[in-house]
Amino acid sequence: MEGARRATTADLTELQRLAAEAATEYGELKGGTVWRRREARPEPYGPTFEADLTAADAAVVVGTIDDVVVGYAAARIEVLRDGTRLGRISELFVEHPARGVAVGEVMMDLVLGWCREQGCSGVDALVLPGHREGKNFFERFGLTARAIVVHREL
Repeated sequence: MEGARRATTADLTELQRLAAEAATEYGELKGGTVWRRREARPEPYGPTFEADLTAADAAVVVGTIDDVVVGYAAARIEVLRDGTRLGRISELFVEHPARGVAVGEVMMDLVLGWCREQGCSGVDALVLPGHREGKNFFERFGLTARAIVVHREL
């Protein structure tokens, strides 16, 4: 049975394992090299997850199948210049064997609910170019492109 819940310190080992797996997978995608240096969760992962688990403006959730952690998502609230609140999903990852059975969807529902509770006017998430599966996932929740970042290696 698929499920999602807020992560706790008891999940730190699994969160770190999944973050490393996500960094490897996404780092190999188009744009992944700069993503790893700019947007990816910095190593060591443990201290950053510990900070997020206790921060009032952050949420970390785990996705489960039969109570076994198989994915995670992280979001933070950003206060914009005009004072409105924006939810920013920085990470959403499900390990390969558990994809396609709605674990990501259950986590996304939990994160969106948290963003609503925090009074967010909207939600952003980053998807690397060519990651069609990720783009399609977010589009099913009504997220569409609002900006395109272009880059050139020198």
